Amino acid sequence: MTVDEILSNTAHRPWELPGRKWQYYQEWNNVLFLHWEVPYEDLRMLVPSQLEIDSFEGRYYVSLVAFTMQKIRPRNLPAVKFISDFHEINVRTYISNGDKQGVYFLNIEAGKRLSAFVARTLSGLPYEKSMIRRTQTEHRSFNAPKKLKMNASFNVKSVFESKTSLDKWLTERYCLYLEDAGSVFRYEIHHNEWEVRNVEFENLEIDYYIGKIRLSAGNLELAHYSKGVQVVSWKKEKI
Repeated sequence: MTVDEILSNTAHRPWELPGRKWQYYQEWNNVLFLHWEVPYEDLRMLVPSQLEIDSFEGRYYVSLVAFTMQKIRPRNLPAVKFISDFHEINVRTYISNGDKQGVYFLNIEAGKRLSAFVARTLSGLPYEKSMIRRTQTEHRSFNAPKKLKMNASFNVKSVFESKTSLDKWLTERYCLYLEDAGSVFRYEIHHNEWEVRNVEFENLEIDYYIGKIRLSAGNLELAHYSKGVQVVSWKKEKI
């Protein structure tokens, strides 16, 4: 699908596209979403005070999203595969500043050191290097400095015939928030609506501590899988 075709499909968006030119293209492929309900007090300690934490029916969530980033490139320039293609894991929560519901990254990792450096430099997001090995149905990762690890093997099942309100709330987010030097910024993004599938785990071992929050297989609430989306994004704006 071309960028023009992606930009023409907007019926699923909660607000209009930005009026300025997009700046980056990327693909998020082979995506595994894992979701946990967490205590508000523990989450509030991890999110800048300028950001309002979003909730679903009074419940607060953190999600781990593991995927393969591919073909990321600036507008009008080609992708450079040895930098632009890498495995990524981000841990995110949900933000409701104003009328634009988005995400805020509590942790973000890349499987290549050079890719982590370039992404951190260009985006301002706190990318760090992690060991990540993936196939279509297996995932192994270990962040040695923080001792964060995940091992998973899974089978992808049927497409959701009808997504629940929670499914959509957790996946359909069209901006992300970033704090840098005391200021808060927003990146706008756009892609087609996620096609999500059921996923069945043969093995799932997770040990992620983010502040006082522990993400483990034992307290996992919900999981989704998607083949992926093509994404365009805009330059960050100060809010």
